[in-house]
Amino acid sequence: MSKIKVLIVDDSELIRQVLTEIISSAPDLEVIDTAVDPVDARDKIKLHNPDVLTLDIEMPKMDGITFLRNLMRLRPMPVVMISTLTEHGAPATLDALEIGAIDYIAKPKGGSWGALDDYAGIIQEKVRSAARSNLTARECLSSVSPRKEQTKAGKTETNIKFKPGKVICIGSSTGGTEAIKEVLHGMPVNCPPILLAQHIPAVFSASLAERLNRICEITVREAKPGMPLEPGNAYLAPGDFHLKIIEKNGRLITALDDGDKVNGHKPSVDVLFHSATERVGKNVVAAILTGMGSDGAIGLKGVLDYGGMTFVQDEESSVVWGMPGAAVKLEAAQKILPIQRIRSGLLKACER
Repeated sequence: MSKIKVLIVDDSELIRQVLTEIISSAPDLEVIDTAVDPVDARDKIKLHNPDVLTLDIEMPKMDGITFLRNLMRLRPMPVVMISTLTEHGAPATLDALEIGAIDYIAKPKGGSWGALDDYAGIIQEKVRSAARSNLTARECLSSVSPRKEQTKAGKTETNIKFKPGKVICIGSSTGGTEAIKEVLHGMPVNCPPILLAQHIPAVFSASLAERLNRICEITVREAKPGMPLEPGNAYLAPGDFHLKIIEKNGRLITALDDGDKVNGHKPSVDVLFHSATERVGKNVVAAILTGMGSDGAIGLKGVLDYGGMTFVQDEESSVVWGMPGAAVKLEAAQKILPIQRIRSGLLKACER
């Protein structure tokens, strides 16, 4: 079996060395070359035809975002960004995912690469996932306006009447930031409350919520403890907490759990789905979107077994069909739909 060929693009010699060592230590991965900047990378892409590119954001001669935009226009290929886990770096990383990067590798805090042993397996799996990813999935996403319509009750207002007590829960991972955008954009302002568990670092989740809020008619916020679940609102799990639903004084509210990771993740989709089933029962309408791994599959089966409605994104429109595929394997999905039909499916399941 041929190895996955990787080209590392980074202006830091130390990072190039460390990534080369980690990626090359996997028997199925091969670093075919490294590049010090995008100009160097352009020549080496032509020379080596790599399967996956790792790309730093801040580099000399041309920044990574500009290079990525050019690359996706001229020669689309799987790209994993090298990202700094800071609030300052979050918008650029989200820009990269919007342009077409498959995923990102987080630099350890403070630039300390000494403890990178903990990251090695994650880095290797993200490179493998990128190599197997579906680049054509991006074509399934519609062009979304960068800001809300002039009135919140604008073009997406509908005459749909929804059953009282319905709650929508959505889980996603790799490719999920854009898939969530596709589902939320166009949600009517009277839609049932929506809870979101996206695998994302803590410093990115607030930025993602703000970005989604700018382009959606509904209100999208990073979840905080004690927020009442209200129609026309979406609550995104913070990157370092599990999101749950609890009841207080007869009202459903958000709760954050700082417990251990579940399925290697915090927030975990399974935790959200289990919590929703416990509190809302058959009124849960749940969906799993694109993502690596299997988080959420067992929770989705629980929703189905309790009488709720379940959806997964289809393989053709998923960047990575790990999580949706795991749910299908468990026979947890009532409907398998392309991303552009998930929103209407969720809403129909909530109709009065």
